Amino acid sequence: MMKTVWIALAFLTLSVQANAFKCTTKPIQPPLRIVNKPIDFGKARVEMTKAYIRQHYGKNVKDITITPRIIVLHWTAEMSLKKSFNRLKPEKLLSDRKDIAKASALNVSAHYLVARDGTIYRLMPDNWMARHVIGLNYSAIGIENVGGKGNKAEDLTPAQLRSNIALVRYLKAKYPTIQYLIGHLEYRQMERTPLWLEKDKGYRTVKNDPGRIFMKNVRKAVKDLHLKTPPRGR
Repeated sequence: MMKTVWIALAFLTLSVQANAFKCTTKPIQPPLRIVNKPIDFGKARVEMTKAYIRQHYGKNVKDITITPRIIVLHWTAEMSLKKSFNRLKPEKLLSDRKDIAKASALNVSAHYLVARDGTIYRLMPDNWMARHVIGLNYSAIGIENVGGKGNKAEDLTPAQLRSNIALVRYLKAKYPTIQYLIGHLEYRQMERTPLWLEKDKGYRTVKNDPGRIFMKNVRKAVKDLHLKTPPRGR
């Protein structure tokens, strides 16, 4: 009789342990792979960034660190990783950017660049200000994606979509201060928020990146993060 009781208890213990193990384990997510590929960001670019902040946002700053509150997704309008990187790399604006040259000689930049195969490159510290979105640079992390042929085609790849989703999740975890996820094409809508700082009312551009379908798909995948969309209008 005792032998039967011990056997029953043994089976019960194993069953409880097995169920406990099943309930508490979670799939292990692989770490996000980010490749460092720094653009030129020396003393001259830092000083131009400070001057940009002073001129356009009315702030006198000792350094160019920011508190990230927005993630802005872009496309480069270039189909080549090399060409896209080379456009962002120099400290001074390239001569063909006459549309924004009057505002500053500071070159455009972004914190991350995502290749067509989904490889994520970190171009600069993500808590330094980059010039990538009018009015919002002082609180925005920029993610560029290689593509957007002719600045019109919604041709970003499934691999880029996956990488952007993963990067948004990584950045939100790293910076709980992030509140918004926007596409560059939506930036004018942010004029209705306190995060908009641009003082020059004539300094605006029209943007299409990174495409409405891409934004819809990224937002759907990170819905659980409860990131805000821009206010409606405009």
